[in-house]
This record gives sequence, structure tokens and C-alpha cells, in this order.
Amino acid sequence: MKFALRAGWLHYKEKAMQLGMVGLGKMGANMTRRLMRGGHQVVVSDLSPDAVKGLAGEGAVASTSLQYLANKLKAPRAVWIMVPAGGPTEQTVQTLAQFLEAGDTIIDGGNSYFKDDVRRAQSLKQKGIHYVDVGTSGGVWGLERGYCMMIGGPREAVQQLNPIFKTLAPGIGDIPRTPGREKLAGTAEDGYIHCGPSGSGHFVKMVHNGIEYGLMQAYAEGFDIFKNANSKELPEDLRYDLNLPDIAEVWRRGSVVSSWLLDLTAMALTENPTLAEYSGFVQDSGEGRWTIQAAVDEAVPVDVLSAALFVRFRSRQEHTFAEKMLSAMRQKFGGHVEPKAARKIA
Repeated sequence: MKFALRAGWLHYKEKAMQLGMVGLGKMGANMTRRLMRGGHQVVVSDLSPDAVKGLAGEGAVASTSLQYLANKLKAPRAVWIMVPAGGPTEQTVQTLAQFLEAGDTIIDGGNSYFKDDVRRAQSLKQKGIHYVDVGTSGGVWGLERGYCMMIGGPREAVQQLNPIFKTLAPGIGDIPRTPGREKLAGTAEDGYIHCGPSGSGHFVKMVHNGIEYGLMQAYAEGFDIFKNANSKELPEDLRYDLNLPDIAEVWRRGSVVSSWLLDLTAMALTENPTLAEYSGFVQDSGEGRWTIQAAVDEAVPVDVLSAALFVRFRSRQEHTFAEKMLSAMRQKFGGHVEPKAARKIA
């Protein structure tokens, strides 16, 4: 597994900041840890008292409510929301807004729909509160690997939060520079960018996830062909009993199709070449659907991305080895666990 770590990132203390973190799930908790390792103070809040208590034991400041959290922060305050998209995010934003003032910033780091960001930003602007949307990729590996961030919102607010983004991002690491990149300014090489106004961060992350669907589908279908290469329906002299873990591993070594997703695929196949622990029931988290809708709105053909989304729908009715591959990849990069009912059916 190759991690793009920036040497000495744990000691980054150019400007220690104070931040509120609401939502201490798989990503929120690790983001909090990474920020604290970088020298920042984090005031935490979660529906689970045990989650708050656990991180308080690691150095975070505990809070028992959103109001208490807001009161523990110094102006100008910044609060990062890391809760499920939709109703939970909406409710958290609206509640927090009651306790914040002009000059404060709300950051939505979940997978919200970009049009909701635009609406929330316009509403909060009337109170002088900044709204920053951050498409965040990194999954369960983010604590050590870092988080790739696509940011939307007012430039002033984004620049003020730069030390936070700098600490959370992977940094340049040992990834070779793109030829000619040294002539360009910006933070892209560090693993985060300011995409534009409100909504643009989540728009870019939305398409990122749509592409992710397509990449995963391509790997899954390819390995399904390998698995069935010894089918009895084939002529005997054209049957191959292939070693799937070895194929995934050799492709990691210099192949043009190497990627982090392939790294995770190799890991899953090494653990169990049959992927027997997976049913093949593959959820979609919403961004794939939104990407297809954006393509429809723009009249852009997206044959691969739309097909990948529809395969996920089909996977809930019938399961193939390809779908088990998809489920394994989701579990490896994001900790996504199949519904218990799906595993029983399989």
C-alpha cells in the first residue's frame, strides 16, 4: 500500500487553530485525531456520549450540545460538520446557525448535494455567516494517508481555514510531480483546492464519486471474466484456472491500470480469493445519481458512469462475483458494510 505522506506533517504548526467538529463517525473521529496531531485544538460533539468521551481522552475538548460547542470556540468560530448528508446535515446547519454570529464559518465536509450548499450559503449569508462546502475523500485511511479535499465557498473564509486544510491534506509526499507543474501556483499538489463559490466543492466531489463508480465497475467486470475463465461452457483447451490475487498484485507493479482502488482490490483478494464474506449487495450513496442528473442537465453523454450506477441497482436483486468485488472495494476504502439482510439472503 502506497501512502502519500508529507514528511513531517505531524509537526505542522504554522498556525494552530481552534475548530469545532460535529460528527465523530469513521471519518470525523480520524479527522479530529489528525488535526490534534497537527497542533490544533478541536471541540467535539456527537450524538454518542461515548464517542465524545473517547476523543476527549485523546485530547479533544468535549461538548454536550451544539450550543455548548459554539460557546467553547473563540471568534471568529469555525465548525466542521461531518454527519450524513440530507436531513441530519440540514438540521445540524440550521441549529448551529442559531448559536453563531457574523464572521463565523460552517464547514460541511460530508457528501451533500451541491444545490443544497448554494441554498444554505445564501441563507447563512443574510446573518453574515460563511458557508464552506468541502468534498472530502480519504475514507478510513485518512488518518495516516490524509484527505483529498475539494473546497467551495467565499475565498476569504477558505483562506482563513488554510491551516486546517493543510493539516488534513496528504501533502506532496513521494508522488512524482506532474511535468510542468512547478510553473503553476496553488495547493493542488498538497491535496486540496479551492474550486470556486459555494457548491463547487461538492460538485467536484460528486463527479469524483461518479467516476469512482465507473473505475470500480471496470475492475469488477474484468476480474469476473478471470473468475469464469475456467467455465465448463468453454472448450477445454481454452479454459484457464487463473490466480486472481496474483493478477491484482502484478498489475500494481508498473501496469497502466494501477491505482489505489487496485491496491485495495489486491488486499481483499489476498485475504480471500473467493470473497465469500461478501454477498454482492452494493449500495449507492447518492453521488452517482446526482452525477447522472448533472450530465442530463448539461446534455453530456455518460455511458460508463450511468451503466455503473444501474449495476448497483441490479446487485440488490442478483449477485455476481463482480458485485462481490464492488462490495469488497467499498468496504476497504470507506468501511462500508453490507446490510445484514443482504448477507443473510446470499
